Amino acid sequence: MSVDLRTRTDGVREQIDAAQFFGSELPAALENHDQEVRPGTAWLDLRPMTIEVDDDSWTLSVGGDRIDVEAGGRADAARVRLEVDQLDGLVHDEQTFMGMWSSGRLDQPAGRLGDALDWWLVLRAALDGRPIHEPGAVTFRERDGTALDLHRTFRADDDREDTRYFLEEAGFLHIEGVFTDREMDAVSADMDRAAPRYAPDDGHSWWAKTFGGDRKLVRMQAFDEHSPATTALIADRRFLGLAEIPGDGHVFGARSDNRIEALFKPIGVVEGISDVPWHKDCSLGRHSYECCSLTVGLSVTGADEVSGQLRVRAGSHRALIWSALDQPGCDLPVIDLPTRTGDVTMHLSCTLHMAQPPLERERRVMYSGFSLPPRDPRAAAEGRRRLRAVREAAPVTVSQPPGHST
Repeated sequence: MSVDLRTRTDGVREQIDAAQFFGSELPAALENHDQEVRPGTAWLDLRPMTIEVDDDSWTLSVGGDRIDVEAGGRADAARVRLEVDQLDGLVHDEQTFMGMWSSGRLDQPAGRLGDALDWWLVLRAALDGRPIHEPGAVTFRERDGTALDLHRTFRADDDREDTRYFLEEAGFLHIEGVFTDREMDAVSADMDRAAPRYAPDDGHSWWAKTFGGDRKLVRMQAFDEHSPATTALIADRRFLGLAEIPGDGHVFGARSDNRIEALFKPIGVVEGISDVPWHKDCSLGRHSYECCSLTVGLSVTGADEVSGQLRVRAGSHRALIWSALDQPGCDLPVIDLPTRTGDVTMHLSCTLHMAQPPLERERRVMYSGFSLPPRDPRAAAEGRRRLRAVREAAPVTVSQPPGHST
């Protein structure tokens, strides 16, 4: 198995024609991929949804054992208003409803966000030929057919084939003791020294408000530019060698202006984003252009259930489910990833994950990653630029659920 799931390539294309798409292209896609669409819809709460584009509208609904696309709106339907460029991005997987919501651009005058996320699954199944996830469809087996231990941890010198197989099956890894306490102490000291160099609205940091009313720095981008210890670590074979685990040619430094970020995880965040709720890293768009990239977490301090540990839904990279939030009825197991100082976590960009809000102790962690080499670097750079704008709008547009203040 490869974790290179890309099916699209960046490049020039004609903008979508809404009438042609809803009138003929989408109905044809629904018919051609009926086996990918219909079985999974039984597990979704698919109420009708009207999509408005300019002065026209079309309604998607379940009609017996098929999905109907009809011109016009319905009074009982959820409703989303899209600009033509949004519809074009949605069809071509450059944008998602979740990305529009996160950046404040989802115009949904009726219905719930969950309605849009359910219908997004139908669109992706029809347009990409990916089956909507059904309970029981994802299983976890060792190569010999025995049950896979999803709580397994690895060491850096473990058999590479075992490590690769686990990543392909589960979508994540926990690798113990990659870096030393002394190295992480140096990084932590650099975090303290670097923090005064960042400011709200500088375009290089995220901030959040805690229950006491304080606005705190929670994310420092391009941290290696301020941390000699981090610069040394990301040039180290122990870090760079992680890219070789999948065997798909992943490379470091795709975003040269932000190669690694350092995060403070304070207790009691009530506004902004520090502890990102359930999401895939491709939730904002471009799954079929980029996935799977690798997200790597370096534990500057340890983490557990009371200090901001990472949690993942095992196997979610193999399932077409909501790309963010916790989808009702999702059967994929939730795995906690408690770490010690110097441990590394790795997850695929399609793996659903979240950071638990700290309850008793604050956490420090760095995040970096490795990308698949783009097929057309210049065209990919433009697509990635647009996606970064959406990502950076999120912490000033939406907030995480309030963290505990105890």
